[in-house]
Amino acid sequence: MRLEGKNIILGITGSIAAYKAAMLLRLLIKEGAEVQVVITPAGKEFITPVTLSALSNNPVVSEFFGANDGSWNSHVDLGLWADLMLIAPATASTMGKMANGIADNMLVTTYMSAKCPVLVAPAMDLDMFAHSSTQRNISILKEYGNIIVEPGEGALASGLTGKGRMEEPEKILEIVVEQLSRKKKLLNKSFLVTAGPTFEKIDPVRFIGNYSSGKMGYAIAEELAEQGAKVTLVSGPVSVSTKNKNINIVPVESASEMYAESVAVFSTCDGAIMCAAVADFTPVHKEVEKTKRGNKNWSIELEPTKDIAAELGRLKTKNQLLVGFALETNNELENAQKKLLKKNLDLIVLNSLNDKGAGFGVDTNKITIIDRNNNQQNFELKSKEEVAKDIIDKIVEGVV
Repeated sequence: MRLEGKNIILGITGSIAAYKAAMLLRLLIKEGAEVQVVITPAGKEFITPVTLSALSNNPVVSEFFGANDGSWNSHVDLGLWADLMLIAPATASTMGKMANGIADNMLVTTYMSAKCPVLVAPAMDLDMFAHSSTQRNISILKEYGNIIVEPGEGALASGLTGKGRMEEPEKILEIVVEQLSRKKKLLNKSFLVTAGPTFEKIDPVRFIGNYSSGKMGYAIAEELAEQGAKVTLVSGPVSVSTKNKNINIVPVESASEMYAESVAVFSTCDGAIMCAAVADFTPVHKEVEKTKRGNKNWSIELEPTKDIAAELGRLKTKNQLLVGFALETNNELENAQKKLLKKNLDLIVLNSLNDKGAGFGVDTNKITIIDRNNNQQNFELKSKEEVAKDIIDKIVEGVV
């Protein structure tokens, strides 16, 4: 039994595809999983809790308080208990609540307390699935680290044509098994990751910065932790966050702060991934008070910041792996290759602002990975979470 010893939360929402959840539940139980069903009030309109309870051998959870004795159903305890949470079917309404933190039922509160991987299998008609609001919410859920189970060959083979139809239970089962059987390839390894921009103060209210959102670096940190590594994430000012408890965030603001924190921790790490967009220059003089508008031009003298990647390249031992990033606008390959050699990197990840969907402030990226022997591997445009997996797969080759 491939899921023996695994605890799974099966979330069911108000979709006509809820009948498939009963089939999926039977398959999970057959593979040895312990399953706790959490159903929304709308879900009970399509399938009865009695049926689900009989199949799972557990009472079905729907409300915050037990109907018979007033006992409290703890969404926090459920979230800690589970090895995986699977929401199938997931309606547009439920995905909207999940994406926007609207915790008005037991299912969404449990989702927000979960510390485990979350798989979401959408189920709705084609127009609802294609609507821009649904697609935006799906993008947000992916950004949060959720795995969206897209309809595939299983659904099409059953005659359920049209994107938006929930994938078949047998296919979902295989995705669950694959997710729970993934080997922690970087177990007992430690990594430094830098992410986001740096802000170089001009005066108390102004700074020199860039458009980096930190999404790529945070996705890399999440994937490293998912593979078992302990991660120190030295992060500039960003609005994204992490979920994995193996990620220790060290917040910084300036390039000098990021330099100091990175150098301090690097000697204890098996590798480092330098994803941050570090300012190349910083003002020589930081004004103590806000500078007022006047009739004259304001000249600001800039000096170079310390090169963090180059310093780590100098400190690197033969047992450490160092990965850099190159965001280029011209002569991309040539500039990336020079940077790799100059800074003593083992790999460099190249992306170009000339590629649509790559660069700052977007949820996708298109990269080329180059090694010290000038071997190049090109990747198609993907979500930053998928790009992170490609990068970590390449790193695993060098450290395992």
